[in-house]
Amino acid sequence: MKAMKRYPFLPALVILVVLLALNGLYQPRSVSVAGLTGLLKTYLALMLLAVAQTYVVYAGDIDLSAGAIVSLVNVSIVVLMERWGGDGPMVLAAIAAGLALGLACGLINGIVVAALRLQAIVATFATGIFFSGLALYVLPVAGTPAPAAFWRTYGGRFLELPFVLYAVIVLAALLYGLARTRLALRLLAVGDDAQGAFQSGLPTTAIRIGGYALCGLFAALAAFCVTGDTASGDPLVGGKMTLFSIAAVVLGGSALSGGQGTVVGSVIGALIIGLINALVYFVGTPSEWQNFVQGVAILVALMAGILVGRRARA
Repeated sequence: MKAMKRYPFLPALVILVVLLALNGLYQPRSVSVAGLTGLLKTYLALMLLAVAQTYVVYAGDIDLSAGAIVSLVNVSIVVLMERWGGDGPMVLAAIAAGLALGLACGLINGIVVAALRLQAIVATFATGIFFSGLALYVLPVAGTPAPAAFWRTYGGRFLELPFVLYAVIVLAALLYGLARTRLALRLLAVGDDAQGAFQSGLPTTAIRIGGYALCGLFAALAAFCVTGDTASGDPLVGGKMTLFSIAAVVLGGSALSGGQGTVVGSVIGALIIGLINALVYFVGTPSEWQNFVQGVAILVALMAGILVGRRARA
């Protein structure tokens, strides 16, 4: 029981192993080094967006605009790189602008929800529409290509290792550091008992705004991965990602009511969704049934995680 309380992602880890085995059964190459690297490359954006969502869920909030932020940053950096040129310094400048844009979107959400005290689910739904509208204004039609230097780097290799592996290592180090900051601990404290945290002297409004700011930054990082994977700009690319990121957070053992969860669990939850999508394809599901089967499979995985967790606590 203590292990479950400290590591709420353990049921998700069991499900991940089972899905890896099933994928390997139907398509042995999917569990090879190349296959697993391809999985990380495709779903690294969702992993990052699930992490982004986790920080607001820590405090009992939610962000329905996360996918719209991904779309906005995606089209913005593609347009900037096109106008500034595709060489190294200009690509880095566009990346910095994308991070600043993601941070700004997160701060807007935090101010609207925490400072103005609007309901998070309604407020971020509204800001999501606003960010989507901006994305369509920046790039009305999908298809503008990203510079070759950008997507070749994302899909390339360095010292015989795929770039995505370095990205995952950096992500792990970043999450390890953030897990030991005051902000992460305070977000959990606010989610566990907002009134108690306020009475103990914690600046709950600033803490919640900080959670949304982190969400915006990680959404921008997710947009970079989407851009590298698709090699183009698309104002609607983040549409489905918001709900998938929330599903990943729940699959990873975080409580939407706040106060419980880990970013590790959310990353595992994102990988579970990726493996479910791959398995649906490997078993030969007809295209018109794939979304239905994926939805059912995610529900089954969620219920299985709940059952495993209950048995472990019993």
